[in-house]
Parts: sequence; C-alpha cells; structure tokens
Amino acid sequence: MPLTSEPLRKLGFLTIGLFDDADPRRGHESTLEIIELGERLGFDSAWMRHRHLQYGISSPVAVLAAASQRTSRIELGTAVIPLGWENPLRLAEDLATVDILSGGRLNPGISVGPPMHYDRVKEALYPDTADVEDFSYARVERLLAFVRGEAASDFSGTEGFEVFSDRVQPHAAGLGRRMWYGGGSLRSARWAGEHGMNYLTSSVVKAEESEDFAEIQLSHIRTFRAHHPDGERARVSQGLVVIPTDSASAGQRAKYEEFVAKRTPRTTTPQGPARMLFARDLVGTSAEIAEQLYSDAAFREIDEVAFALPFTFDHDDYVQILTDIATKLGPALGWRPPVAD
Repeated sequence: MPLTSEPLRKLGFLTIGLFDDADPRRGHESTLEIIELGERLGFDSAWMRHRHLQYGISSPVAVLAAASQRTSRIELGTAVIPLGWENPLRLAEDLATVDILSGGRLNPGISVGPPMHYDRVKEALYPDTADVEDFSYARVERLLAFVRGEAASDFSGTEGFEVFSDRVQPHAAGLGRRMWYGGGSLRSARWAGEHGMNYLTSSVVKAEESEDFAEIQLSHIRTFRAHHPDGERARVSQGLVVIPTDSASAGQRAKYEEFVAKRTPRTTTPQGPARMLFARDLVGTSAEIAEQLYSDAAFREIDEVAFALPFTFDHDDYVQILTDIATKLGPALGWRPPVAD
C-alpha cells in the first residue's frame, strides 16, 4: 500500500442527525450519544450538518451547546451552516457563546448562497427584505468581522445602570482562526484562502475544469492554499462517505452495499445545470478503503478528514461504523488516538 508523506493527523466524522417527526427528542438524543461515543473512541472532531424544514437537526449550534456539556475534549463543528438563513450578528453571538461553553472547541463551518427553495420560504424568512437580501460572500465577511472582534456598534460605555460593548459579547478569543468555509468550486477555494479561513471540501464539487472528482478536488485544495497566508500549512479537511464493514453483520453489509449501489449512478457524470459531481461512496473492509483513499490524489494532499456517516442508517449502524473507523481505518491511515490524560 502506498504511503502519504504525512500520516493522517486529525480524524473526524459528520452526521446529519435525522429524527422521527413523532418523536424528535429520540433522534436528537441519538446524535448526542454518537458524539459522546466519538469522544470515547478518540475522534478529534464531530461535525453536524444543517437542515431547515426537514427531519434533520435545524439548529446544530444549539445541539453542539448540549454536546459541549457532555464531552470534554472532542472538537465540535458545523458542516455547514448556510448563511442565507442567518443574521451574521446574531449568529456570531451564538457561536461565541458555544465556543466559550466548550472551552474553545467550536469549529464553525459556513457557506453562502440563497436558501434552498428560496421562492417558497422567503416570505416567512425575510417578509420585508426578501428581494434585497445579499447572499454573496459579503455576508461571510460580516460574520468574520463580528467573530474576530470588530465593531458591531458605534456606541460603548455606560447608560444608566447598563454597560454596553461595541463588539459581540462574549468575545471568544481564537474562534476567528477556527472558522471554516465549505466550498466546492475554484472560486470558493480562492475566496476562502484570501480571507484566511480553513477549508472544508466534501463529496460534492463543481465540475469546472475536469470530470475526474479527485483531480477537481485536488485543484481546489491547491488553489485554496496558494491564496492563503499560511500557504501549505493552511488547514483543509476532506469529507467523503466511508463505510467500513470489518465488524458489520451480514445484514448490515447487505444494507450498506445496497445504499452505495443506489447512489453510484450519480457519480458517473456531472449533475444538473451547475454540473455538480459526486464522489463515490467507499464501502468495504478498512484495508480496502485505506487502499482506495491512498490512491486518491486529493486525499494524499491533506492530513485531516471528517468522514460523513450515511444519512439514513440506524443508531447501531453508526456505532459499528464509527468503531471500525477509529479502531481499524484510522490506524490504517496513520492516525493515532490522543493519549489519555
């Protein structure tokens, strides 16, 4: 098996946190238990997707606040918060609060663009300003400014018995360096680099200069680092769907293989007007998955991952998959769990 120049340094996972409309608490509790399991297994980070008007967690920041009180070491991230649904000032306050509660473990991942199905939701979301809302990178710049401690008001001082600050409170020192941009295009990679963010690259990219997924993703990573102040040291995390089967039952293996088979056709050619290209899900033993990853040009360029859990599986499936990733796949990629205190 070929080796990369550097072993995998940070091992993370991503979950969407699905729930049943008839019993939403159970799904949310399952997600928290999975994050707790991730910490016990030694994972470096746990990330949550953001889902609005669906049966997936709509407020990962709130759930991560809860997770921060049930864990002590694992980093907690969002991958990603679509900023089109958010007020940057209010979001900055929430992110800073959770970062303080977690002891500096929050890694907010964000993206821009209009909310999904905007024409159907804009009257509920922005009834008075829907047609003038700015969903460009300027929205990210506002959030970054507030998180990094720039002024949000032209007033500070005492008024009566109350004391006011001109910047977001609490101020979470260090949070500005842990802001991630979730991108899938050359433009987003360059923008994130120029603005000193970290970069999340997932299993979806825009087929701009090629139709080879790994080749496209590699070009995004190199473009990002070429425009980042830290150059080759700039942080990039790759997120692919990997499903190790080392300890899976026969029934689980059959389910996993069926899941991958149904999703594979979309990986053969770019999809839709935006020419989005999907990576093939990786299923098999940890040794087989490691070999496929080492043959991936983009994977060889990074030393951090946030492997995505399949969205529709059961709690027991996630336990098995995470356990195999931490005990089999991670070590096969050169990763080692942190040494217990």
